Amino acid sequence: GHDRTMTRLLNSPGNFTAAKLAWVKANEPTVYAQVHKFMLPGDYLAARMTGVITTTASGLSEGILWDFLANQPADFLMNHFGFDASLLPEIKPTFAEQGQLTAAAAAELGLAPNTPVTYRAGDQPNNAFSLNVLQPGEIAATAGTSGVVYGVSDQARYDAQSRVNTFLHVSHTAEAPRYGVLMCVNGTGILNSWLRNQLLRGTVSYADMNDIAAHAPIGADGLQCFPFGNGAERVLENRDLGATFEGLQLTRHGLPHLIRAAQEGIVFALYYGIQVMEQVGVGLKTIRAGEANMFLSPLFADTLANLTGAAIELYNTDGAQGAARGAGLGLGYYKTSTEAFTGLQVVRTIEPDMRAQEAYRTAYGSWLAGLTDKLAMQPGGLRTSANS
Repeated sequence: GHDRTMTRLLNSPGNFTAAKLAWVKANEPTVYAQVHKFMLPGDYLAARMTGVITTTASGLSEGILWDFLANQPADFLMNHFGFDASLLPEIKPTFAEQGQLTAAAAAELGLAPNTPVTYRAGDQPNNAFSLNVLQPGEIAATAGTSGVVYGVSDQARYDAQSRVNTFLHVSHTAEAPRYGVLMCVNGTGILNSWLRNQLLRGTVSYADMNDIAAHAPIGADGLQCFPFGNGAERVLENRDLGATFEGLQLTRHGLPHLIRAAQEGIVFALYYGIQVMEQVGVGLKTIRAGEANMFLSPLFADTLANLTGAAIELYNTDGAQGAARGAGLGLGYYKTSTEAFTGLQVVRTIEPDMRAQEAYRTAYGSWLAGLTDKLAMQPGGLRTSANS
């Protein structure tokens, strides 16, 4: 039932690996009959590299195949779906030798045969690791095509509406539990690029767009953007609202207002999700992000800092550097995570501006009222809100 699923898996299987495999079993039984092992994408890559099929506890939790209460694979879910236990790969630690490069893989990659593979992680846990987000209260964010906020907690908690997802973080141990709580907004950088490509025909740079938007006031003089135009949003309980601009006044709104409303709307949507994260025990003090994508926009970063009241630390790093540090840690080249992140430097810090916070929060309150009205008009009405 729902309660058992949520208390033990901390998530609904939804459209994750477990549910996808169940769909294959029910709808493509001939294909399912050929399954030897199920794997996440990272497991498959590691298998191609090493010739050995393995997984990690963190990976299984991302597939909604981990029993958080029993601290083991979710046998009850496997039994419910009728998955044979033999389909489960051997579990390896996240930071440890997980196999060695085969001769064929080494030749393809230009590396030495028998090079050990010593780390793997999903994209968002790895992004958090690349930013040295390992301890409770630390937050990582990305703002590319979609936007993700990923916070670390020491509490195994869940959102009853599955608006955010809880996984085992890469730094999790039985002695010092670490859980990653993930919130995603699909319509982030894709909205900004849509404006540039469709409205401006690609003739204006993103930096110029930021400069143009700065000419509009906080709140875009009443013009609001709801950036939910890239598919159903989990944070809205899998509703697909579409993206809209509302409150447009032809006599006073121009290009600066459109761009500012879009960027503010993206941040407002992220903040809506952050409030859900706070409800499940993720504290918010400092946000860490790579100096890239939407975080290159001063307007975007300022809006997020002022709404959350948190400082934003930007780093010149990325997931590839994080994976390299993880491999070094798993190999034993680095003895501790502190040593692994020696040299990671803050490039820029954005602090909240106390003078502007009230204006941003007023604008968000108006936006939230509009979102609440939109949700109430959806089939099934208003089920939840970030403030409930």
